Amino acid sequence: MPRSAVYRFGPFELDGAEYRLQRNGVEVPLQLKAFETLCILVERAGRLLTKDDLLRQLWPGTIVEENNLNKNISMLRKALGECADGQSYIETVPRVGYRFAAQVEQVSAAGPTLVIVPEPPPAPSAPPRRKSVAVLYFENLSGDREDEYFRDGMTEDVITELEKIRELRLVPRTSMLAFRDKPAPITQVGEQLCADFVMEGSVRRAGDRLRITARLAETNSGHSVWAERYDRRLEDVFAIQDEIAQSIALALRVVLTDKEKSEIEKVPTSNIQAYDYYLRGRQFLYQLRCPTLEFARQMFARAIVIDANYARAYAGVADCSSFLYMWFAATEDNLREALSASRRAVELDSESPVTHASLGLALFLSKDYEAARNEFETALGLCTELFEAYFFYGRSCFAQGQFEKAAELFLKASQASPADYQALSLRALCFRALRRDAEARQAYQECLRKIENHLQLNPDDVRAVYMKSGSLAGLGEHALALEWSDRALSMDPEEPSVLYNVACNYSLLNATDKALDCIEKAFDKGFGHKEWMEHDPDFASIKNHSRFKALMRGLAAARAAC
Repeated sequence: MPRSAVYRFGPFELDGAEYRLQRNGVEVPLQLKAFETLCILVERAGRLLTKDDLLRQLWPGTIVEENNLNKNISMLRKALGECADGQSYIETVPRVGYRFAAQVEQVSAAGPTLVIVPEPPPAPSAPPRRKSVAVLYFENLSGDREDEYFRDGMTEDVITELEKIRELRLVPRTSMLAFRDKPAPITQVGEQLCADFVMEGSVRRAGDRLRITARLAETNSGHSVWAERYDRRLEDVFAIQDEIAQSIALALRVVLTDKEKSEIEKVPTSNIQAYDYYLRGRQFLYQLRCPTLEFARQMFARAIVIDANYARAYAGVADCSSFLYMWFAATEDNLREALSASRRAVELDSESPVTHASLGLALFLSKDYEAARNEFETALGLCTELFEAYFFYGRSCFAQGQFEKAAELFLKASQASPADYQALSLRALCFRALRRDAEARQAYQECLRKIENHLQLNPDDVRAVYMKSGSLAGLGEHALALEWSDRALSMDPEEPSVLYNVACNYSLLNATDKALDCIEKAFDKGFGHKEWMEHDPDFASIKNHSRFKALMRGLAAARAAC
């Protein structure tokens, strides 16, 4: 916009040189980016400007979330109000962009004339910006809480199907948990999650019948861009998921590649009973407790008995076995099962990032670090936003003492799953190992904020409780940290992962005897992740203690005897 230009529309005068907007001679305050947005719209009055065009002009050479533009438009609408005829000055063209709808005059020495400004040359090309979609957990209309696992599984599988579309960015499942069974306006969900579109719906299962409703809405306006109801047989569940994914792509004007279409149409199992067992297992896998992991592994194994070619179920068995080995029972049987099941999963579906991530985790626990790196990078090549691949790749690097690389991977894990607090906690641990205290403090502060948000919705999550203690300790809040560690220990005093992490916190707090008691008990209960312990800076205050040295010698001897 020429800086010398002055424009008039309705009771307003817009002075580009002075960065001033006046209404009947009274100045209207505007933030700088909102003012620049108004200038661009006014100088092209009557023309449709796409959201991408506006983003490129407002933030040249930078990729930003579309939500920033939405906020600017919202500010302008509040500042401008409506035209004399009751219409809005700024017209929304759903899913495309905006148009300045009022007549505009450019004021010059020769008097007012209608604005006629040629289109500017195109901005330098930037990577195409992907549309972001948040999928809310479906409402369970079956009237049976036992069906919660089915509702959750359906929701997560729709997310999985949509993740196969490269032009879409899906808000991670972990971020959606905050809205599970807690209805909120579409516009609020979009603002909190920086999503352009939100999908909501419901599931009702009765016998062999399945009814699903789904609606996709634009978060800026709340208006629907697509809606459908499916009334089918239960065995058609995969076809419904595929249709939802392809319908959303069509509604958002995304052209699917042949590979994407093939991946979406791929059926994970032909047996609905196997799928049901798989969903039951996945519900308990996420709880990350020893009994729930054992139950989840049983459910995945039942799915495999029914369908011996069910790759996702093999990956489920592998992950259960890896988690049990890592945190609860470091037995050779668990490690052996993790390796064999994950290898079989990759054999059955080599194009799945999940199967490669599962194999990477098992290989990392087997200390085959180079092979693990290859699997994690293969997984990330197939899906650049797979939290588990970044997270466990980071743990693998940490276990090798590669703290710089681990910190980078934990950051990417946190970006892939913005609601997650675990990756930020481990990133802070990396910075402490590197003696980069300012960065560690910043990571702890962000981690603590996310943990507190999580605990508001999940107050009984013991992992969040002991990680809050660790963040408080890292920030120097020792009295509060001790209180939260004691609370975690009282919630589950026999679980090895709780004992280990509480021991870390006690060590940070110089509660030496408490720390050693907990770590000894953790070993007695099955914890045995020696490689992690060797590099864990939390134990700096006790690593030279005779009891700690004896534990490390005993663990090394036990490993050598295997």
